[in-house]
Parts: sequence; C-alpha cells; structure tokens
Amino acid sequence: MKFRTAVEINDSEKKIELEDHIFSIGSCFSTEISELLETGQIQSLNNPFGTIFNPFSINLAIRKIHLSEFYTEQDLIGYDNQVISLDHHTSFDSRFSHQTLANINAKIEEANLFLQDANWVLITYGTSFIYEFLPKKKLVANCHKIPGKYFEKRLLTQQEIMDSIRETIENLNDICKSDVQILFTVSPVRHTKDGMMENTLSKSKLISAVHEVLPQFENCHYLPVYEILMDDLRDYRFYQEDLIHPNSQAVQYIWEKFGNAYFSDRTMDFVEENFRIMKALEHKPNDETHPKYHEFLENLKGRIALQQTKVKFPIFQKST
Repeated sequence: MKFRTAVEINDSEKKIELEDHIFSIGSCFSTEISELLETGQIQSLNNPFGTIFNPFSINLAIRKIHLSEFYTEQDLIGYDNQVISLDHHTSFDSRFSHQTLANINAKIEEANLFLQDANWVLITYGTSFIYEFLPKKKLVANCHKIPGKYFEKRLLTQQEIMDSIRETIENLNDICKSDVQILFTVSPVRHTKDGMMENTLSKSKLISAVHEVLPQFENCHYLPVYEILMDDLRDYRFYQEDLIHPNSQAVQYIWEKFGNAYFSDRTMDFVEENFRIMKALEHKPNDETHPKYHEFLENLKGRIALQQTKVKFPIFQKST
C-alpha cells in the first residue's frame, strides 16, 4: 500500500560540476539551498539585494546587476534615523547614505562579476503581492517597517509577472555563460499575513506564470519544491514551530532530491565528503591538549588537503 504521494525532481541531462558557479536569488528558501551549497564548498552567491520575494523586484535586481547600474543618493529615502533603499532588504540599512550606498553598490559589482561566470541560476519566487510606496509612486521589495499608510498593497497582474520572468531570463542569458541553466521554484513558505486564501491565489499566479513562460526558453526548468512540501511532505512534523517554514528535515529531503537530479557523481562525492568534514570541524573536545585530539586534527587537515586537490578554487576558507 502507498501512504504518501511522492513528488520527484526529473533527472537533469546537464549536471552541476565541481567548478561550476551557482547564483541564487529570491525568497528565504533560496538562502536555505545556498547555505547548503556553501557548506558543500560549491562556488555560489546568494541574494545580493538581500531576501526579496516578488517577481517584479527580483527582475529589477537582475536588471540592475546586468547593467552594473549603481545606486545614488536619489534612490534612497530616510526613515527612523536610517538611510534606506526600498529595493533592498533591511540588512542594507545604515545611519549614513555613503554606508548604505557602499554596501549596495559593492554587492552589485560582486554579483555582476559572478554572473559572468555563472553556469546555474536558481530563482525562488515567494509572492505575487507587491507594495507601492505612495510618496514616490514606486513599487518596492521591502517596506522596512515604514507605517502602512504610506503604502498601497496589490497583486501583480499575470502580465506583469510574466513580463518580469521573461525579462529576467533574457538578462541572465545575456550576462551569464552561454550554456547557463536557469532553475525556477516557488517557495513553499505560506505568506499567512496575506490571508490563507490570498496566499493560495498568490502562489497559483506564480506557478501559472512560470509554466506559461518557461517553455519559450530551452535552458529554463521548473523545480517542484512547492509541490514536494505541499503534497509529498504534507505533515506538520516537517515544519518549524511557526507551522509555516519547512524545518531542517524537510529542507534536507528537498536538498537530497535536488542533488540526486542535478549533481554529477563527482560533485555528489565531493559535497558529501565536505559535509562530513564540516561536521567534524564542529567537534569540541573536552581536552584540546589530548594527543588523540591532535591526531584527529591532523587527519582532518589531510582530508581537507585531499579535497582541495580536486578543485582550482580555495575551499574551507571560513572554517579553518
């Protein structure tokens, strides 16, 4: 008897290889995957504008990066002793405009250079809802806790979503490597503050638009992450305490399905060994002077050195 509806990720003909660069952008789920890629010592860059959720704002970010278009003071606003970009996550806020601009523009430059070498792009859409900042009549990525009276909330139209997706793909195809593969997902995280029915409408618009646009591009593919959590893992034991975000077990399950479908055998072996090394690096001994611990460290250094021979870029820079 079957007791669950398994959702599979189709095996990819093109595989992620050891030297590949993977760029990710979008909701917090893209950050979860990016952190696992980083742990596995795969070259990756995630969310140079911070976490953003809607297709319009993600497209704006990609356009700015593609053009290497830097922000100026005219693009910022001041609120609550902070200098803010409404196109960015709150992590870019600072007390001074030059600091905010320096942080923003450094990330644009870094992302532009990274995308020129990118073999893979992962885009995760979170919502079809968007807010307009009324004083500037500007659609924004983040409201930065500015009072709601300054904003008007609405759903992006289906055409706006499709146009954003299409322009995003065209800009990525222009700046990335010629054989770049672009993977689209819809975040399984429910935006409950919008309302449950409203969240369903929002997600359905995203899924519909992605499936409408992607067949026009041979290098674009849909990953059924949303469907895996909604249909395969439909049990609250796979959620965090907020009952909204997937827990580590669910993320690991999706990660394994993604790896099985997209990693080459060499990449899979490389990543799995790096995971084991990272876990060993977290070990805290009772006695750091014990000969057995020094033997353990020497063995670990040898394993890292062996892994380093497999790639041309530095690994474990943040851990050793």
